[in-house]
Amino acid sequence: MLPENITAVITRNERWSGDAASEPYEAGWAHEAVFFIRALKPPVGTAPKGWVEISPDGMHWVREGTEFAMPGEQDGVAVARLNAFGNWLRVATRFADGAECTVLVTLHLKA
Repeated sequence: MLPENITAVITRNERWSGDAASEPYEAGWAHEAVFFIRALKPPVGTAPKGWVEISPDGMHWVREGTEFAMPGEQDGVAVARLNAFGNWLRVATRFADGAECTVLVTLHLKA
């Protein structure tokens, strides 16, 4: 029997710069998904937009359409909510040269 909900830490204390993405997570059983992206340290430079990506196989990615502002201060939190997605999920972003953010990304899934 599958759980009705789960919280997964998919990125912990990683310094993101340039092109960055969380680890992929297989979530095909879920009907709802919420990503929380928290800045663990003060971000450097301008906070970029982030987006959700989906994949049929966990290797080839396409933007799902949901976008959010990355956290702009320490302990700031960004949120992305989904209710129609495929099997694999992740979040991604692109920082300008010299910009970076150390993040904690959690994924909350509900059947």
